[in-house]
Amino acid sequence: MSTDRILKDIQPALAERELTPKRPSPGLTLTAALLGFALICLDASVVNVALPAIGSSLGAGMSGLQWVVDAYTLPFAALMLSTGAFADRTGASRAFALGTTVFTLASAACGLAPNLPSLIGARVVQGAAAAVVLPASLSLVRQAYPEPKRRARAVAAWAAGGSVAVALGPVAGGLLTTAWDWRGIFFVNLPVGALIVALLVRAPRSERRPAPLDLPGQATAVVALMGLTFTVIEGGTAGWAALAVAVLAAVVFFRVEARSPHPVVPLGLFRNRTVAVAVAAGAAVSVAFYSVVFVFSLFFQQVQGLSALHAGLAFVPMTGLIAVTNVAAGKLAGRYGPRLPMLVGQALAVVGLLVLLYVDAGTSSVLTAALLVPLALGCALTVPPLTAAMMDAVPAERAGLAAGVLNAARQVAGGLGIAVFGTLVAHGFAQGMRVSLAISAGALALTCAATSRLR
Repeated sequence: MSTDRILKDIQPALAERELTPKRPSPGLTLTAALLGFALICLDASVVNVALPAIGSSLGAGMSGLQWVVDAYTLPFAALMLSTGAFADRTGASRAFALGTTVFTLASAACGLAPNLPSLIGARVVQGAAAAVVLPASLSLVRQAYPEPKRRARAVAAWAAGGSVAVALGPVAGGLLTTAWDWRGIFFVNLPVGALIVALLVRAPRSERRPAPLDLPGQATAVVALMGLTFTVIEGGTAGWAALAVAVLAAVVFFRVEARSPHPVVPLGLFRNRTVAVAVAAGAAVSVAFYSVVFVFSLFFQQVQGLSALHAGLAFVPMTGLIAVTNVAAGKLAGRYGPRLPMLVGQALAVVGLLVLLYVDAGTSSVLTAALLVPLALGCALTVPPLTAAMMDAVPAERAGLAAGVLNAARQVAGGLGIAVFGTLVAHGFAQGMRVSLAISAGALALTCAATSRLR
C-alpha cells in the first residue's frame, strides 16, 4: 500500500481527533480541590505557634492574639452556613476560583500588615474566602468523579489532605517563624494559591443551580457570634454592650429561622436525637482540640521558653497520628457502627485532658508532647463516626445542609473556646490552663454520656 493511500485513509481520523476537545483531567481537578482544602485547613492551625512572635512584632496582648485566631475562625464558621448555596448558584468552579483568589490576596495583606488592626481585618477576609472554598472544593470533586466508587476514593483523598494540613500546621508555623518571620506563614500561601488557579484552567465549568439564600438568618448569625466573641475577649462596658447586641441578634435569628421557608439552620433538624448528639459531640471535640493547641502553643513558648520551631515540633506526636486515626475510625464505624468508636474516642479524649492537668512549668517538653497524644487520638477517633452518624440520620437530599451545620458548629465552638480559654490564661496562666482543661473534659464527658444513649 502506498504512502499516499495510507495518509488518505488516516486523514479523517486525524481530523476528528483534532476537532474533539480534550477531556478535562479529573486528577488535576482533584489536585486543585485538595490543595484548596488543605490551604484553608493549614491557616486554621499554622498561626498558633507564631502568636508570640506576632505579639512581640505588633505589640499585641492576649486579647489581640485571640482576635488573630478568631478573626479567621468565626467568619469561616458562620458564613459556611450559606456558602454551599452560594457555590450552587454561581457554579462550583467559579466559586472556588473566586474564593481561592480572595484568600490568596488576603494572605498577602496579612503578610504585609503594618499593625494589629490591619492583620485582624485581613484575617476576616481570609476566613470569609475560606468559607467559600470549602464547599466549592468538595462540589468540584463530586463533579469530576461521577462514578460512585471512584468518587468515594477521591473524597477520601480530599479529606486526608485537610487532616494532613492540620497536622503539619504547628510544625510549618514553627519552621517558617524561626527560619523566616511570622509573615512567612502567610506569604507561603501565595505560590500555592497561584498553582491552584493555574490548575483550575483545566477544570470544567460548573453548572449554576437554583439555591435559595437566607440572608437575614445569615446576617443575624454573624452578628450574634461576633458579639458573643467580643464580650468574652474584651469584657468591660463595651463587652456588656456587645453581649446585649449578641442576645438581640440571637433572638432575631431564631425567629427568622422558625419562619423562613429555606433557613440556613433548620431548627427541626435537631429534633432528631442522633443529629443533636453528633453536633454537640463535634462541638465538644473542637473546643478541646483547637483550644488546647492554642493554649499549649503559648505554654511551650511563654512558660517553658521554647523557640517557635521547638514548640511546633512538640506538636508532632499529637498531630502526626490524626490522619491515620481518622482512616481507622472510618473503618471501625463501618464495621461496628458509629456509636462504639464515638464512645471510645470521647472517653479517651477525657482521659487525655485529665492527665494534662498535671502538666506545669517544670514538666519536660518531651513528656508534655507525649501527654498530648491521647487527646489527639480520642478526637481523631470521634470525628469520622459522628459525621457518618449525622449523615445517616438525615435524608439524602439534606446531606449537604447537615454537613454545613455540623462543620459550622465545630468551627464556632473552636473559636469560642479559644476566646474563653485565652481570657482564662490571661488572668494567670497555670490556673487558667487547668480550668480550660477541666471545662473541655466536662463537655466531652457530657457528650460521651449522651452518645451512650444512642441506639
